Amino acid sequence: MNRFLQTVAGLAFATAAALPAFAADPTDVIDYRKHVMKTLGEQAAAMAMTLQGKAPAENFTLHVQALANAASQALVAFEPNVPGGESKPDVWAKWDDFSKRMKELEANTAELAKLAASGGAAAVGPKLQSALTCKSCHDTYRQEKK
Repeated sequence: MNRFLQTVAGLAFATAAALPAFAADPTDVIDYRKHVMKTLGEQAAAMAMTLQGKAPAENFTLHVQALANAASQALVAFEPNVPGGESKPDVWAKWDDFSKRMKELEANTAELAKLAASGGAAAVGPKLQSALTCKSCHDTYRQEKK
């Protein structure tokens, strides 16, 4: 590895080591969780726009990848037991079920990203409905917006 890359890698490691594992302030925890979940929704909406011809079709794969990236962070955003926001207390009371659903979302979106990378929207289309089961989780674990 050249000297520049060694320096950058060293700085990244030193910075990451100095950061706290997760914010302690409940408001920050809830805000972070909202941002992650909003990202999921925004990327799903952008994917739909590409499929409907309302946005550049060549961006479909990028949106699927962004969706998978956000899904990989979603469960971590809920790990602190901080009720509030739009999350029902059942998220933590029924943690085993909730975390199972979030892990399934992560696996499903990772699979969609692989399919999109190799075959684009045509490869993803048949699996999209069964992979994104957001509504069933929202019906159980999300409060109506106030």
